[in-house]
Amino acid sequence: MNTTPAGNDRQDGPSEVRTGGCLCGRVRFTARGPAVFPHTCACGHCQKLGGAPVMWWVGFESVTWSGDTEPTWYETYEGEARRAFCPTCGSRIAAVDSDVPETGINVTALDDTSDPDLVPVHASFRDNAAPWLSPATAADRDAQPTRPGDAS
Repeated sequence: MNTTPAGNDRQDGPSEVRTGGCLCGRVRFTARGPAVFPHTCACGHCQKLGGAPVMWWVGFESVTWSGDTEPTWYETYEGEARRAFCPTCGSRIAAVDSDVPETGINVTALDDTSDPDLVPVHASFRDNAAPWLSPATAADRDAQPTRPGDAS
């Protein structure tokens, strides 16, 4: 998630209050504010952190922790970045980067991931993506035919 948004990447969406949590439910949160810079990241760091070819991030103005416990934080880059995960089930939940004002949330930790303002607007470290994966963004989707043979 260590990519800084360029320009105004705030997405106007249907909700400015969202809830989410980890797999076991012990860590819960409420995120407030518009979705900021929804994107995927295929950097080596996110691949190892998420155990997947990409992670899907979005920023929010504020995040309030609730539930039985708060997440555990791991400082991934000293003084620059830290990541939150559930101490019980290990779910990756959040990120705080020193050069980004919002708290990054792993979109898959949200209870509802269907809002259109969560569609990625950028794919960070696209050249590092698994060769069989083509990370898509909203701009890519809008520019591509929806089915083989459809005209743009």
